Amino acid sequence: MGICIAAAQSPSIAGDIDANVRIHLRFIEAAQAQGVELLLFPELSLCGYELPLLRDCLLTPDDARLAPLRNAAMATGMRIIAGTPLTADSDALPCIAAITFLPDGTATVYRKQYLHPGEELYARPGAMGAHCQELGGQRYAQAICADATHYQHAADAAAAGASIYLAGVLISEAGYANDATKLQRYASDFGMGVLMANHAAPSGGYAAAGRSAWWQAGGLLRAEVPTPGNALLIVGRDGNARVLPV
Repeated sequence: MGICIAAAQSPSIAGDIDANVRIHLRFIEAAQAQGVELLLFPELSLCGYELPLLRDCLLTPDDARLAPLRNAAMATGMRIIAGTPLTADSDALPCIAAITFLPDGTATVYRKQYLHPGEELYARPGAMGAHCQELGGQRYAQAICADATHYQHAADAAAAGASIYLAGVLISEAGYANDATKLQRYASDFGMGVLMANHAAPSGGYAAAGRSAWWQAGGLLRAEVPTPGNALLIVGRDGNARVLPV
């Protein structure tokens, strides 16, 4: 691997951005103690998977409420990927997105490209194409939930040179087996490590399965959080993975 990455299996409080920032900070502190260089949170982690509330929870990377996360990235040297609805132009629907806070104080944004049925009533898709960044000799691509159910999304990431595929999701127990099989296939077919961060607790009326996981390049499942509940899944620089309660 060469880098230490982690999935935050965290809960979200519906529509309460300040409370969710505090939850994020608790996971960031735990991850820093383990030498994590990149921390991935679930889909819409900053507001919960609360589609009717997206417009009430719109954020931008420079929003004052997110200053603690920007500061944490700078203080820890960690890349922090948090899920949020992103402000759109004029009256357009918002995007379901992820903001990556970088250690130099800047931020990047990824917008979900493929929507679940029904999400189009509340959100619009982002532009198609791989969104890759470099870290420690690795190249990683981002995905948000339904993105990772489309083979083409992972294929585009691989074609762009991604060695790691990062999926922040909300997956229920009913959908877990199908979605996990797809993620494992991407690791196998494309030779990418696949890290999935799922919600720790129910959100938006869905009972999250938890079970955040890491499949190494080639498709072998190396670690999985066994249940819902707060946890960090850490993949070390040596490629070994472990689960810690938070």
